[in-house]
Amino acid sequence: MSQSMDHLKDVMRRLRDPERGCPWDLKQSHESLAQYMLEEAYEVVEVIEDSDGLQTSSDKDHLCEELGDVLLQIVFHAQIASENGDFDMDQIAQTVADKMIERHPHVFGDRAGVDTPQDVLKNWESDKAKKRAAKAAQDDKQHSLLDDVNTALPPLSRALKLQSRAARVGFDWTNPADIIAKIREETDELEAEIQKGEKAADAMEDELGDVLFVVVNLARRLHIDPARALRRTNRKFERRFRGIETALSAQNRKLIDATLDEMEALWIQMKEREQK
Repeated sequence: MSQSMDHLKDVMRRLRDPERGCPWDLKQSHESLAQYMLEEAYEVVEVIEDSDGLQTSSDKDHLCEELGDVLLQIVFHAQIASENGDFDMDQIAQTVADKMIERHPHVFGDRAGVDTPQDVLKNWESDKAKKRAAKAAQDDKQHSLLDDVNTALPPLSRALKLQSRAARVGFDWTNPADIIAKIREETDELEAEIQKGEKAADAMEDELGDVLFVVVNLARRLHIDPARALRRTNRKFERRFRGIETALSAQNRKLIDATLDEMEALWIQMKEREQK
Protein backbone atom coordinates (compact mmCIF):
# COMPACT_ATOMS: atom_id res chain seq x y z
CA MET A 1 0.00 0.00 0.00
CA SER A 2 1.11 3.56 -0.70
CA GLN A 3 1.94 6.12 1.95
CA SER A 4 -1.33 7.97 1.28
CA MET A 5 -3.32 4.76 1.63
CA ASP A 6 -1.56 3.92 4.88
CA HIS A 7 -2.38 7.43 6.12
CA LEU A 8 -6.07 6.99 5.29
CA LYS A 9 -6.15 3.64 7.12
CA ASP A 10 -4.51 5.32 10.14
CA VAL A 11 -7.10 8.13 10.06
CA MET A 12 -9.90 5.54 10.13
CA ARG A 13 -8.25 3.64 12.99
CA ARG A 14 -8.12 6.85 15.02
CA LEU A 15 -11.75 7.66 14.21
CA ARG A 16 -12.69 4.19 15.52
CA ASP A 17 -10.44 4.34 18.61
CA PRO A 18 -12.64 3.22 21.53
CA GLU A 19 -11.24 5.84 23.90
CA ARG A 20 -10.43 8.88 21.75
CA GLY A 21 -12.36 8.23 18.54
CA CYS A 22 -15.45 9.90 17.09
CA PRO A 23 -18.74 8.86 18.77
CA TRP A 24 -20.55 8.74 15.42
CA ASP A 25 -17.89 6.65 13.69
CA LEU A 26 -17.70 4.26 16.65
CA LYS A 27 -21.45 3.67 16.46
CA GLN A 28 -21.39 2.56 12.81
CA SER A 29 -21.67 -1.00 11.50
CA HIS A 30 -21.66 -2.70 8.10
CA GLU A 31 -25.46 -2.42 8.13
CA SER A 32 -25.67 1.26 9.07
CA LEU A 33 -23.06 2.20 6.45
CA ALA A 34 -24.70 0.37 3.54
CA GLN A 35 -26.82 3.34 2.49
CA TYR A 36 -23.77 5.61 2.32
CA MET A 37 -21.95 3.26 -0.03
CA LEU A 38 -24.87 3.53 -2.45
CA GLU A 39 -25.11 7.31 -2.09
CA GLU A 40 -21.41 7.87 -2.68
CA ALA A 41 -21.40 5.56 -5.72
CA TYR A 42 -24.32 7.47 -7.22
CA GLU A 43 -22.49 10.76 -6.64
CA VAL A 44 -19.55 9.43 -8.67
CA VAL A 45 -21.95 8.54 -11.49
CA GLU A 46 -23.52 12.00 -11.30
CA VAL A 47 -20.15 13.74 -11.65
CA ILE A 48 -19.18 11.58 -14.63
CA GLU A 49 -22.49 12.12 -16.44
CA ASP A 50 -22.79 15.84 -15.66
CA SER A 51 -19.22 16.79 -16.55
CA ASP A 52 -19.43 16.35 -20.33
CA GLY A 53 -16.31 14.23 -20.62
CA LEU A 54 -14.35 15.50 -17.60
CA GLN A 55 -12.78 18.21 -19.73
CA THR A 56 -12.04 20.79 -17.02
CA SER A 57 -9.70 20.57 -14.07
CA SER A 58 -12.66 21.34 -11.83
CA ASP A 59 -14.53 18.29 -13.14
CA LYS A 60 -11.49 16.08 -12.61
CA ASP A 61 -10.98 17.42 -9.08
CA HIS A 62 -14.66 16.78 -8.33
CA LEU A 63 -14.40 13.20 -9.59
CA CYS A 64 -11.25 12.65 -7.53
CA GLU A 65 -13.08 13.89 -4.43
CA GLU A 66 -16.12 11.68 -5.00
CA LEU A 67 -13.98 8.61 -5.69
CA GLY A 68 -12.23 9.37 -2.41
CA ASP A 69 -15.59 9.27 -0.66
CA VAL A 70 -16.24 5.80 -2.09
CA LEU A 71 -12.77 4.67 -1.00
CA LEU A 72 -13.48 6.01 2.48
CA GLN A 73 -16.52 3.74 2.71
CA ILE A 74 -14.41 0.73 1.73
CA VAL A 75 -11.75 1.60 4.32
CA PHE A 76 -14.49 2.11 6.91
CA HIS A 77 -15.90 -1.37 6.27
CA ALA A 78 -12.40 -2.84 6.30
CA GLN A 79 -11.67 -1.27 9.69
CA ILE A 80 -14.87 -2.65 11.20
CA ALA A 81 -14.10 -6.10 9.76
CA SER A 82 -10.55 -5.92 11.10
CA GLU A 83 -11.81 -5.08 14.58
CA ASN A 84 -14.09 -8.14 14.37
CA GLY A 85 -11.20 -10.35 13.26
CA ASP A 86 -12.81 -11.01 9.87
CA PHE A 87 -10.52 -9.41 7.26
CA ASP A 88 -8.63 -6.17 6.61
CA MET A 89 -7.89 -3.75 3.77
CA ASP A 90 -4.90 -5.75 2.57
CA GLN A 91 -7.05 -8.88 2.25
CA ILE A 92 -9.67 -6.94 0.29
CA ALA A 93 -6.99 -5.74 -2.13
CA GLN A 94 -5.46 -9.22 -2.44
CA THR A 95 -8.84 -10.85 -3.03
CA VAL A 96 -9.80 -8.50 -5.85
CA ALA A 97 -6.32 -8.75 -7.41
CA ASP A 98 -6.59 -12.55 -7.43
CA LYS A 99 -10.05 -12.32 -8.95
CA MET A 100 -8.85 -10.03 -11.75
CA ILE A 101 -5.97 -12.39 -12.57
CA GLU A 102 -8.35 -15.34 -12.66
CA ARG A 103 -10.82 -13.49 -14.89
CA HIS A 104 -8.15 -12.31 -17.33
CA PRO A 105 -6.22 -15.44 -18.39
CA HIS A 106 -5.73 -13.75 -21.77
CA VAL A 107 -3.57 -11.16 -19.99
CA PHE A 108 -1.89 -13.21 -17.25
CA GLY A 109 -1.77 -16.47 -19.22
CA ASP A 110 -2.54 -17.71 -22.74
CA ARG A 111 -3.99 -15.01 -25.03
CA ALA A 112 -5.15 -17.56 -27.62
CA GLY A 113 -8.63 -16.92 -29.02
CA VAL A 114 -9.14 -13.59 -27.23
CA ASP A 115 -8.81 -10.70 -29.65
CA THR A 116 -11.87 -8.50 -29.05
CA PRO A 117 -13.89 -7.17 -26.09
CA GLN A 118 -16.67 -9.55 -27.18
CA ASP A 119 -14.29 -12.52 -26.83
CA VAL A 120 -13.42 -11.39 -23.31
CA LEU A 121 -17.08 -11.12 -22.29
CA LYS A 122 -17.88 -14.52 -23.81
CA ASN A 123 -15.09 -16.20 -21.84
CA TRP A 124 -15.99 -14.29 -18.71
CA GLU A 125 -19.64 -15.32 -18.87
CA SER A 126 -18.73 -18.93 -19.62
CA ASP A 127 -16.51 -19.01 -16.54
CA LYS A 128 -19.22 -17.44 -14.36
CA ALA A 129 -21.80 -19.93 -15.64
CA LYS A 130 -19.55 -22.83 -14.63
CA LYS A 131 -19.09 -21.35 -11.16
CA ARG A 132 -22.83 -20.82 -10.75
CA ALA A 133 -23.47 -24.45 -11.69
CA ALA A 134 -20.74 -25.65 -9.31
CA LYS A 135 -22.16 -23.58 -6.44
CA ALA A 136 -25.67 -24.91 -7.10
CA ALA A 137 -24.34 -28.47 -7.05
CA GLN A 138 -22.47 -27.81 -3.82
CA ASP A 139 -25.61 -26.36 -2.23
CA ASP A 140 -27.68 -29.25 -3.68
CA LYS A 141 -29.95 -26.82 -5.51
CA GLN A 142 -31.29 -26.59 -9.03
CA HIS A 143 -29.04 -24.39 -11.15
CA SER A 144 -30.72 -21.40 -12.79
CA LEU A 145 -29.39 -19.03 -15.38
CA LEU A 146 -30.73 -16.25 -13.15
CA ASP A 147 -28.67 -17.29 -10.13
CA ASP A 148 -26.65 -14.48 -8.50
CA VAL A 149 -28.54 -11.60 -10.14
CA ASN A 150 -28.29 -9.35 -7.10
CA THR A 151 -31.67 -8.68 -5.48
CA ALA A 152 -30.31 -5.45 -3.94
CA LEU A 153 -29.80 -3.80 -7.33
CA PRO A 154 -32.04 -0.84 -8.19
CA PRO A 155 -35.15 -2.23 -9.94
CA LEU A 156 -34.27 -0.85 -13.39
CA SER A 157 -30.76 -2.30 -13.21
CA ARG A 158 -32.00 -5.68 -11.99
CA ALA A 159 -34.63 -5.86 -14.74
CA LEU A 160 -31.89 -5.17 -17.28
CA LYS A 161 -29.68 -7.93 -15.88
CA LEU A 162 -32.51 -10.47 -15.74
CA GLN A 163 -33.40 -9.75 -19.36
CA SER A 164 -29.76 -9.94 -20.47
CA ARG A 165 -29.36 -13.33 -18.81
CA ALA A 166 -32.51 -14.71 -20.49
CA ALA A 167 -31.37 -13.33 -23.85
CA ARG A 168 -28.24 -15.52 -23.74
CA VAL A 169 -30.38 -18.60 -24.45
CA GLY A 170 -32.57 -16.91 -27.06
CA PHE A 171 -35.44 -15.82 -24.79
CA ASP A 172 -35.49 -12.42 -26.41
CA TRP A 173 -37.07 -10.20 -29.03
CA THR A 174 -34.83 -9.46 -31.98
CA ASN A 175 -36.84 -6.56 -33.43
CA PRO A 176 -37.45 -3.31 -31.50
CA ALA A 177 -40.80 -2.99 -33.31
CA ASP A 178 -42.00 -6.16 -31.57
CA ILE A 179 -41.09 -4.69 -28.19
CA ILE A 180 -42.91 -1.45 -28.99
CA ALA A 181 -45.98 -3.52 -29.89
CA LYS A 182 -45.65 -5.28 -26.52
CA ILE A 183 -45.46 -1.90 -24.77
CA ARG A 184 -48.75 -0.91 -26.41
CA GLU A 185 -50.28 -4.22 -25.30
CA GLU A 186 -49.14 -3.67 -21.73
CA THR A 187 -50.36 -0.06 -21.62
CA ASP A 188 -53.77 -1.23 -22.89
CA GLU A 189 -53.89 -3.75 -20.04
CA LEU A 190 -52.87 -1.03 -17.57
CA GLU A 191 -55.59 1.28 -18.89
CA ALA A 192 -58.20 -1.48 -18.45
CA GLU A 193 -57.22 -1.85 -14.78
CA ILE A 194 -57.21 1.91 -14.23
CA GLN A 195 -60.81 2.06 -15.44
CA LYS A 196 -61.80 -0.39 -12.69
CA GLY A 197 -60.77 2.17 -10.08
CA GLU A 198 -59.27 1.69 -6.63
CA LYS A 199 -60.56 -1.88 -6.29
CA ALA A 200 -57.92 -2.88 -8.88
CA ALA A 201 -54.99 -1.23 -7.06
CA ASP A 202 -52.87 -4.40 -6.93
CA ALA A 203 -53.61 -5.23 -10.56
CA MET A 204 -52.70 -1.66 -11.59
CA GLU A 205 -49.35 -2.00 -9.82
CA ASP A 206 -48.71 -5.31 -11.57
CA GLU A 207 -49.57 -3.89 -14.98
CA LEU A 208 -47.51 -0.75 -14.42
CA GLY A 209 -44.58 -2.98 -13.48
CA ASP A 210 -45.07 -4.91 -16.72
CA VAL A 211 -44.96 -1.64 -18.69
CA LEU A 212 -41.73 -0.58 -17.01
CA PHE A 213 -40.19 -4.03 -17.51
CA VAL A 214 -40.89 -4.01 -21.25
CA VAL A 215 -39.60 -0.42 -21.59
CA VAL A 216 -36.33 -1.58 -19.98
CA ASN A 217 -36.22 -4.40 -22.53
CA LEU A 218 -36.59 -1.89 -25.36
CA ALA A 219 -33.72 0.14 -23.91
CA ARG A 220 -31.57 -2.99 -23.77
CA ARG A 221 -32.34 -3.86 -27.38
CA LEU A 222 -31.41 -0.28 -28.40
CA HIS A 223 -28.16 -0.55 -26.37
CA ILE A 224 -29.32 2.22 -24.04
CA ASP A 225 -28.84 2.11 -20.27
CA PRO A 226 -32.40 2.80 -19.02
CA ALA A 227 -31.23 4.17 -15.69
CA ARG A 228 -28.90 6.62 -17.42
CA ALA A 229 -31.65 7.61 -19.87
CA LEU A 230 -34.00 8.29 -16.96
CA ARG A 231 -31.35 10.31 -15.14
CA ARG A 232 -30.94 12.45 -18.27
CA THR A 233 -34.68 12.99 -18.42
CA ASN A 234 -34.75 13.87 -14.72
CA ARG A 235 -32.11 16.52 -15.30
CA LYS A 236 -34.01 17.82 -18.33
CA PHE A 237 -37.24 18.05 -16.34
CA GLU A 238 -35.49 19.85 -13.50
CA ARG A 239 -33.82 22.30 -15.90
CA ARG A 240 -37.09 23.16 -17.65
CA PHE A 241 -39.11 23.37 -14.46
CA ARG A 242 -36.56 25.73 -12.94
CA GLY A 243 -36.90 27.76 -16.15
CA ILE A 244 -40.63 28.07 -15.50
CA GLU A 245 -39.92 29.28 -11.97
CA THR A 246 -37.41 31.85 -13.26
CA ALA A 247 -39.80 33.13 -15.95
CA LEU A 248 -42.63 33.57 -13.45
CA SER A 249 -40.30 35.20 -10.93
CA ALA A 250 -39.34 37.77 -13.59
CA GLN A 251 -43.06 38.62 -13.70
CA ASN A 252 -43.15 38.90 -9.89
CA ARG A 253 -45.34 35.79 -9.76
CA LYS A 254 -45.14 32.47 -7.97
CA LEU A 255 -45.87 28.98 -9.26
CA ILE A 256 -49.05 28.80 -7.21
CA ASP A 257 -50.36 31.89 -9.03
CA ALA A 258 -49.96 30.41 -12.52
CA THR A 259 -52.47 28.20 -14.30
CA LEU A 260 -51.51 24.85 -15.78
CA ASP A 261 -51.93 26.31 -19.29
CA GLU A 262 -49.53 29.14 -18.45
CA MET A 263 -46.93 26.76 -17.05
CA GLU A 264 -47.34 24.47 -20.06
CA ALA A 265 -46.75 27.43 -22.41
CA LEU A 266 -43.56 28.33 -20.53
CA TRP A 267 -42.49 24.68 -20.66
CA ILE A 268 -42.85 24.67 -24.44
CA GLN A 269 -40.78 27.87 -24.60
CA MET A 270 -38.00 26.20 -22.59
CA LYS A 271 -38.14 23.15 -24.81
CA GLU A 272 -37.98 25.20 -28.03
CA ARG A 273 -35.09 27.25 -26.66
CA GLU A 274 -33.09 24.08 -25.95
CA GLN A 275 -33.72 22.71 -29.42
CA LYS A 276 -32.39 25.76 -31.25
